[in-house]
Amino acid sequence: MIELISPARCTGCNICVSVCPMDVFQPAGSGRADGTAPVIARQSDCQTCFLCEAHCPDDALYVAPDAETVTGIAEDAVAAAGLFGSYRRAIGWTAAHRENRSADQTFRLLAPH
Repeated sequence: MIELISPARCTGCNICVSVCPMDVFQPAGSGRADGTAPVIARQSDCQTCFLCEAHCPDDALYVAPDAETVTGIAEDAVAAAGLFGSYRRAIGWTAAHRENRSADQTFRLLAPH
């Protein structure tokens, strides 16, 4: 389940909003006073598909592998454990592939027309 968006890492690109098939996020600029990051607005709707984490060009998201909410999770603990972007790395989207990933526009297939 989606657990965390790092405001320090997030650039507000809203790719996670576009790629999420369950409409879990509220877009950047509409839910935060500073408008820098999307908001996890409907966490219970998350299906733990990892699409948001896989497509995040900034490794700003953490999706826990279980479909249950994790309580008390802290951004610094996630960062220290190297969990930001861990799913992306597990599927082979390494830092060396960052240019290719940012050019990948398949997330737009799910965008409303």
